[in-house]
Amino acid sequence: MAISILPPAPAPPSSHHGTSDNGSPDSDGDVDMADSGPPTKRAKLSHKAIVTPGETVTDDPQWMRGHGTHQTPHSSTITATVAGTLLRTNKLLSISPLRARYTPEIGDLVVGRITSVQPKRWKVDLSAPLLAHLPLSAIHLPGGIQRKRTSTDELQMRTFFSEGDLLAAEVQAIFQDGAASLHTRSLKYGKLRNGVFLAVAGTGGGGGVARARRQVWTLETAHGGGEVDVVLGVNGYIGIRPTIFQLVRISHATSPSELTPATKITPSRIEAIKPPYAIASASKLEAEPW
Repeated sequence: MAISILPPAPAPPSSHHGTSDNGSPDSDGDVDMADSGPPTKRAKLSHKAIVTPGETVTDDPQWMRGHGTHQTPHSSTITATVAGTLLRTNKLLSISPLRARYTPEIGDLVVGRITSVQPKRWKVDLSAPLLAHLPLSAIHLPGGIQRKRTSTDELQMRTFFSEGDLLAAEVQAIFQDGAASLHTRSLKYGKLRNGVFLAVAGTGGGGGVARARRQVWTLETAHGGGEVDVVLGVNGYIGIRPTIFQLVRISHATSPSELTPATKITPSRIEAIKPPYAIASASKLEAEPW
């Protein structure tokens, strides 16, 4: 049976297997998803067209609807509900949106903002559909003390993180509703200070930053400003802060006014390293002692 994909672009003629492995023609009428080799169940990205909301994808009854599509009752017509690129996984049709919120995954390094302080946990904005949770038991206590959290620690939660603070963390778990649970049990995680915050937009459920083995980079700044650490959050939030060696110098300052120009991160110092697709600096991080 011939398959036709309706506008925005006409589908190429369906290619059937002329002969199967045993020399008999392919009789199931399936679409050849690959040029050679056995068929795979991995979703293949269609490079033919971008569909828009309300547009008819196909009216062939052999296709099943997936994410980003809609099918009315007693009808075989599948229409798009989001703007994006068509994905075909065997007989399943889905649409990868051009722009979507971040979808958390375990192990992701993210940069978030504290939105509220609740009993024994903080709520963190990750640009995801739901706010993430940062339990009190998942942070480092001052001095790196390893002990059970007490009611005294709960009363001092705002001394660790308060509303509006930016932090780097790792996704530790995903709840059934899709919310993420974070932790900062590492020296590379924690509150971000004396730096600049940037945000980039992503596509297809990503935050605009590709997942990689390394998410923290040390780069040279312009005008002889020295080195800075660039924390690339997978959720699209980016924090630019001093290197660990400069943080030691900052830790001896008793007030923001005591920070020297060499330890302050200013927009002019990061102009040469700011990605061209980044949104203008949304807000500066705290210029306070570490």
